[in-house]
Order: sequence, then structure tokens, then C-alpha cells
Amino acid sequence: MKKVLYILSLLVIASLMLTACGGGATPTPAAEEAATEAPAATEAPAAEEPATEAPTAEEPADPNELPRNETLYFNGQQWGPVVGWNPYSNSNNNAMAIAQQDNARVIMFETPYLYNMLDGKQYPLLADGDYTWNDEKTEVTFKIKAAAKWSDGTPVTAEDVAYTWATHVKWPTPTGEANKDYIETIEAKDAQTVVIKAKLGADGKAVNPLLVNAYLSSNYVIQKAWTQTLEARSADVTAFLADPAEDVVYSGPYHKFFADDTKVVYVRDENYWGQDASMWGKLPAPRYLAHTIFKDNAAGTTALQAGEVDVSQQFNSNVQDLWLKDNLPISTYLPEAPYGIGASLPTAFFNPDSYGLDQVAVRKAIAIAVDYPTIIANAMTNQSATFDQVPRSLMNPTAGEQATYDQAAVQDLQWAGNDIEGAKALLDEAGIVDTDGDGWREYNGQKLTYVATCPNGWSDWQAAIEVVAAAGKEIGIDITTNYPEWSVYQTVVTKSDAALPEGYDIFMMWSDGAGPTQPWSRIRRLMSSEYIGMASNWNGNWGKYSNPEADKLIQAIPVESDPAKLKEMYTELVKIYLTDVPSFTLMYRPQAFHTVNESVWTNFPHDGDGTNPPVPPLDLTDGWSIAGLYNLTLVNP
Repeated sequence: MKKVLYILSLLVIASLMLTACGGGATPTPAAEEAATEAPAATEAPAAEEPATEAPTAEEPADPNELPRNETLYFNGQQWGPVVGWNPYSNSNNNAMAIAQQDNARVIMFETPYLYNMLDGKQYPLLADGDYTWNDEKTEVTFKIKAAAKWSDGTPVTAEDVAYTWATHVKWPTPTGEANKDYIETIEAKDAQTVVIKAKLGADGKAVNPLLVNAYLSSNYVIQKAWTQTLEARSADVTAFLADPAEDVVYSGPYHKFFADDTKVVYVRDENYWGQDASMWGKLPAPRYLAHTIFKDNAAGTTALQAGEVDVSQQFNSNVQDLWLKDNLPISTYLPEAPYGIGASLPTAFFNPDSYGLDQVAVRKAIAIAVDYPTIIANAMTNQSATFDQVPRSLMNPTAGEQATYDQAAVQDLQWAGNDIEGAKALLDEAGIVDTDGDGWREYNGQKLTYVATCPNGWSDWQAAIEVVAAAGKEIGIDITTNYPEWSVYQTVVTKSDAALPEGYDIFMMWSDGAGPTQPWSRIRRLMSSEYIGMASNWNGNWGKYSNPEADKLIQAIPVESDPAKLKEMYTELVKIYLTDVPSFTLMYRPQAFHTVNESVWTNFPHDGDGTNPPVPPLDLTDGWSIAGLYNLTLVNP
């Protein structure tokens, strides 16, 4: 069944992968009957007085002279000027404020629940306590916290939740299109009680309980009154989604203070409802969150070294040298390699319309010839597990996902790479040989020549693509590289209703990280044919792979509850993927890079820090990681 599934936010994914960062961490169960309670108010640190009065509209602070002891600086999320503040749109280029995903970014707009990739649970934020399924598992019910307020001081209500969904469907928005096949209605039973009715199949069961669960931690609640204001000034859906929403009402702890083409700054809302004892019990420590717009990773790393960046969500080459050789107060979530929690699978996709790439032998020969140890050692500077340590599949390296398939059953299909002789033998057997003596193989008399592509400035991805090109030359396939700017690249790759142009024969994109629907959602986005033909495809299968058997399995998994049957299904999908090789993973990646400089702020999340629940390394902005903002302290108060 084709689903018009734009991804929830262009910005979310673009910001994650623009820094060449990827997905997930600890695996999550397929679905949970109910969320986990938030920690009791007594577990939260006592409230602290703010250092100074909040800036007013009449007396704004200079955005270029922010108090250093009140400002937390970031890199690696914002690449270019902010376009807007519209939480219904996916075209804001507002990476820190608007990113709807399993670990939704919640500094300004908030979700009912916060997903924690470290324990696979969803903790209440706007919601009051657990959500529950009815006995038939067709409806989910939860309540809104009485303390939850909008930035204009009015209460957040169940009607806001219901109207948000109705608006997504009415206009329609990317979020509405992504979920309308799984959610029938969202209704306000009373002022505080929300009922989500799942879309039912012919058997009377919910079509996809996994995605209903995920909606609760992936999508913002938006104020009904402000939405109606937005609707009143919008002539059509284009205007509705393009509105910059400078007047938007929000419920989160930060909002816009300043934005231009050099930086974006958010200021704390001193009246934020979350300081109520029912949630955090105090305000987050930094008064300002600021993100300088750097031209590339190298500039961001220089700023990190100089103490001009506190939280780095970008790839920093040989990150361990920053403390081992340079003796800087810089650290990562894990003290040893791979330094972050691997969960995402940055992947090279094949364009099957390129001559010869419709042949499995050609695709697999390229994939098995690639020197992955070199990618991991050089491009990733060992910030990835190897494919010897974690044999390739469709799962991330975490124990939970690795347990979802039968590893022994696919062992003969897996490869660790650098198998030049095996690749040559595979091509020879298929009759794809060099017939004219120029050193390059031909298929049916035509030379095999390809361009491998990724965005310019994504230094680690570019290094990986160079290794792919080098593998081609080792086996007699001419592969060159090209690095278009991101603004061009993303437009080309996400337009799945048209053939990819020349120069996109092999190209890199991301995969899902950790979330309540994994590993199913990642597999879906790597293999499902439902994305073919989409004018704006931010989800996956950018190579337009189609396999009816894979589609059937992908559709069956969300409604299957038998663990043994689920394992069989996942194992079969891995077999199909490793046999057909529509794409191939180049490395394992963190859900997000999370490198911190403790010159100004300290007490950042790290492995074994004793926080309960544990705070994941997602830069103190995504899902439960925002809890880390409440733990920060100044090095020199």
C-alpha cells in the first residue's frame, strides 16, 4: 500500500546528517503497552535562581555579546540561516527548534512524551503519567498535565492535541501525510484527556500500533488558538506551510531571541511551566542557547578547541586527540572508541537506472570490494564499530537490535569488505569483463563508469565516498567522485518521482537511529517500495528498490506479536537485503555526535554518570536528553 510519507521534518534529518551524523543507540522493544512514569519531582534538583533578569523587548541583550556564563554554545546542527518558526512546516531550516522524530527536539515545541534511546522508554512531558491502550488495542488514552502552559500563559489542553492532528490532516502537512494511514482520529474526551483512535484494518485490528506509539514522542502539540490565527491568514496549503510564524505560541523552555545568517540564539522563558514540581522542578541552567553558523566541520572543530562551542553535534576527526594530545577539557559520552553510541547506518544507495547497476553482480562486487576498515579508521577515525565486530545486516550494533534476527542464518551472505578477489570472481562469473584491454570492465560491450556522490563539506562522508571510488578501480569499474552543495543534493535525491540525473549513480544518505519502532522503521525506509514516486521523499529507499516479498514482510511486522515469528521475518528481510544489495552500509554511527568542552559548563551526560533515568548523548535537545540542561553547572560559578 503506497503511503505518501514525507518525513516529519526536513530540518531534523538534514541537520542530523549535514554534520554526517546518524542514528540510534540502545534498541527498543517493538511496542510498549504504556509509557514509563517520569521521575518523581523529589528526584529533580532543587530550583536555582536565574543569574540575571531576562532580557525584555525594550532592552534586548546584544546577540554578539551574550554573557558567556549564561550561554550554551552549539555547533553541527544549524547550517545556514533560519527560514521560519512554523511547527507545521518542514521547510524552516530551523534545526535546533523544529525537529520532529522519535527523539523530537523539544527546546521550543513539546511532545506529549519524551523518548529515551538508552532504555527504550517514553517519559511524560506534556502528558500526565502513562498512556494506555484499551483491551482491543484500538485506542490510546493519556492526560495532559494540569501545570502545562503555553507561552501566552493559557493552559495546554486535550483540545490543543486534537486540533493539532485535525489541522495536520486538513491542510495537509508532512506529519498528517505520514500518519493518516495509522491514526483515525485524535479526540479530546475532556479538557485533560486525549483519546487516539487507531486506523483499523479489515480484521478490526490497528493497522500499525508501532507508529501510533511513536506519534506520542515524535510530534508536537501546537496551540489551537494560534493555529486558527495561522489558518485565518493562509489562502491555501502553500501559504499555510510557508508562513514564517514569527508570532508562534510555544510551550517549551526556550524561544527565538535572534537569528541572522551568522547565528541563531534562543532565550529561556522565565515563566516556563516545566519548573513546576510535576515536571523538572526548576528552569534549565543556561539562559541562552546559541548556535553559530559555521561554514564546515573544520571551522566548527576550531571553535570547539577554542572553547567557543560547548556542545558539538558534528564529526570531529580524531576526537580523542583533543584530550589525549591537546590536553583540552573535551570529552565524549564514551571515554574510549567508538566514543559514541552507534545506532545509525549511513548508507550508499545504488541508482538502478544507471547502466549496469541493475545487475546484482555489479552492485555486490562494488559493495564487497570496499575497504570498510579504512573508512572506519580514516573517515570515521575509529568512531564506529567494525563489520568484523558487528557483521552487517539491517540492524544497528546495539544488543537489542542484534537479537532480533538469526545471525547464523545469514552468515554466508555477510561481508566485512576489502574482498577484491571475491569481487573480481563475481564479475568474471557474470561475464562482466574487460574485453578491449583498457583496464575497465564492460557490460554488454559498454564500459562501466559511475559517479559516487555526497554533499560537499561533509568531510567524513566525502572520505568514505573516496574509498568507494578506490574500490571500483581495484576491480575494473571506473568510479569518480562529485560533491554538490547540500542545497542541490537534497533537492535531487529526495525527488523520488523522477529519475536521478547523471552523476548520482552511487550516493550517500542516512538511515534511522534508535526509536520505539526499530528496527522495523529503518528496514522499511531502506527497502519499502512505498516511497517510489513521491515528489518529496525524506524517508528512505532513495534508490527506488522494489521487492514484493520484502514489502509483504514489512507490512506484516507491526501487527505481529509472536517473538519467534518476528525473528523469522527480520531474518528473511536481512537475507533479501544482503542478496539483492540495493544499497550498502558504509559505517555505524552515533545517533548524534555529542562532544563537549567543559571550559565553561560541566556535568554533561556521560556513560555511567548515575542519572536515573540515564540521559542520552543527544546534545541536550532531543527527547529525554533535554533533561541534561537541568543538570548543567558552571565550572566557575
